[in-house]
Amino acid sequence: MILTYCYRIKPSLEQIVTMERWLELLRRHWNYALGQRLDWLNRTRSAIDRCSLVSEPIGEIPEPVNYYTQQAALKETKKLFPEYKKIYAETQQVNLQRLNKAWDRWRKPDASGKRGGRPRFKKPGELRSFVYPRVNSSKAGAHLVDGVLKLSRIGSIPVIMHRPLPVSEACPKGVGFILKQCTIVKKADGWYCCLSMKDDTVPELLPIDSVKSAVGIDVGLEKFLTTSNGEAVPIPQFYRKAQEKLAQAQRVMSRRVKGSNNWKKAKHKVALLHLHLTRCRKEFHYQVAHWLCSKYDLIAHENLNIKGLAKTKLAKSIHDAAWGAFLEILQVVAVKRGLLVQEVNPRGTSIECFNCGSRVKKSLSVRVHCCSSCNVKVDRDWNSGINILNRGLLAVGLPLNGCGKSIQDIEEQQVSFVNLRSPHHNL
Repeated sequence: MILTYCYRIKPSLEQIVTMERWLELLRRHWNYALGQRLDWLNRTRSAIDRCSLVSEPIGEIPEPVNYYTQQAALKETKKLFPEYKKIYAETQQVNLQRLNKAWDRWRKPDASGKRGGRPRFKKPGELRSFVYPRVNSSKAGAHLVDGVLKLSRIGSIPVIMHRPLPVSEACPKGVGFILKQCTIVKKADGWYCCLSMKDDTVPELLPIDSVKSAVGIDVGLEKFLTTSNGEAVPIPQFYRKAQEKLAQAQRVMSRRVKGSNNWKKAKHKVALLHLHLTRCRKEFHYQVAHWLCSKYDLIAHENLNIKGLAKTKLAKSIHDAAWGAFLEILQVVAVKRGLLVQEVNPRGTSIECFNCGSRVKKSLSVRVHCCSSCNVKVDRDWNSGINILNRGLLAVGLPLNGCGKSIQDIEEQQVSFVNLRSPHHNL
């Protein structure tokens, strides 16, 4: 298992200038290496017996360009541009490895046949991180000792250890996890170091026979999620509530002369607002995920096409809820605890009646499920949660038990809202 802990660091002004210069040089090298690959692709994409005089230049066919040829050319780059000698060598290699991964995601489809987008050229300020691939080893460029991070070519930087590094139970004498790499990240409110660590003692998933409690969750926009037990989590709508302040800050930025110091200050305020919203939303997702994992052994959810849903008129609300980020966090929290998370087919979960299985078609504005066959009347999201639970139990091979309540109890009981500890999101 790979864990990543993020800590704030306090570099000096001289170190900040050095790191910002590194980011700019690495950005230029990224753009040059990407241009090499795209030029090679344009020159070699036509068949040998035909050539387009419009889109492909005429000339000698260049040698293949890949990670190894570009890494070998680093020596020549340092001769032509001596500034690159000041950058830690492995950091430059990791920069090329990142480009190679982005290139392979674009050129090579995955198991499902999907490919990523084409790598882009980065504008000034868009590259915000660089990596030391080894930590606390004999030939490492980064060493973390007693709350001080020593980086090669940069120096010692104090680290705010707001939480201690985890200690592995399997390691003798209280030795912690194995530190793998250190990523230095520039954010709107300062600099951070992200320490990735490896733990081989991954908890085993709970056996199916040992599952004592299961739940199905239905995510939505009226309520963030509704469980098959009739519990609902209200949706916080962080972005919606901060729209006025964001619009005001962006209006101020648009009135400044682009590139001026006042424009940079206004841009920084907008970035701080967006960073605060992101952190509030992430904290809320972790609270809900831990609440679910503390109560249930098996959690079933819909395998939604969130990208497709985000292209509708509800795109802003869907992005504000961030279902995809929440489901990823839920999966991570469940794996750490050894619990089970099961995806189910979302087709028809809102239409089918949980009691008799008949299909009751209704629009999104209808929030109550009324079945004409069995006369069941229940909240629409609650009905979906029970159907999701039943599909999840079938997927793992467990008998159906609904939500553990009788139909009369379900009809009489209203959806109850869960009061979680709300994050500090006052803007």
